[in-house]
Parts: sequence; structure tokens; C-alpha cells
Amino acid sequence: MNDLYERVDKALDEIRPYIHSHAGDVNIVDVSEDGVVKIQMVGTCHGCPMSMLTLRLGIERILIDKVEGVTSVISIRPDEIDFDEIESPNAATS
Repeated sequence: MNDLYERVDKALDEIRPYIHSHAGDVNIVDVSEDGVVKIQMVGTCHGCPMSMLTLRLGIERILIDKVEGVTSVISIRPDEIDFDEIESPNAATS
């Protein structure tokens, strides 16, 4: 797992109790080298009209403030995920 991915995941752990209180969750889809974090909103957050507000004013703001290197956060729908392009967080780095 790369360092930026780990730091994003740790920061999301601080946000998750709020999201869980609304029967939702957030999963990391990808963290690019240029700091773009792709997430998937799940549970009741998926499709909720307020999820974009949660994303922009909550998740994105917190990740950019707390995790050096994060430049933006993008919410991805399940049908937009290209699993062939995602590097496994457990992949060996060289």
C-alpha cells in the first residue's frame, strides 16, 4: 500500500463515524500519484441528493486539509470503475 493511500484511508477513518450514522460508507477506489482520490459512496449515501454536499464540504475539504498531497476528490459510480486501470494498494512498489 502506498503512503498516500494509507494516509487517505486513515483520514477517512475519522470521517466514517458520521457517514455510518447515516447508514452509508465511503470506499477508496484509487489514489493517483498526482493526488486525485477516487471514492465510491455506498449504502444510503449512494444516490443520495446530499452526497455531493458531503463529498465537497466534508470528505474533500477534510482530505485536502489533513492529507498532504491530496489535490482533489472524485466520487465514482460503480459502473464507472475500470478495475483494469486500478493499481492494487497491496501491489509491490519498485
